[in-house]
Amino acid sequence: MDYRLSKFIAQTLVFVALLAGVSMLSLPAAAQDGPPSETTYDFEDDLVTGDLVRPDGEQLIVRRRGRRASLIQIREHFIPEMLKSVEDL
Repeated sequence: MDYRLSKFIAQTLVFVALLAGVSMLSLPAAAQDGPPSETTYDFEDDLVTGDLVRPDGEQLIVRRRGRRASLIQIREHFIPEMLKSVEDL
């Protein structure tokens, strides 16, 4: 393995371990606070209107890759080869 790649993996593992440790330390404090209060939203009196009938943004045109020949080759003489291999047993 390349030295830089192994160093990157080691640093990533240390970061993930530290992140997991910090999250484990904050769990008991959140559990003592109790259940969160309930939040409700009422949208009955709001009138929503709009003029756009299409999404904003750019349309991407992607060029399709060319067709390639299949790498799978069909064996034309499969049955005779199979019978020959059985005869050798």
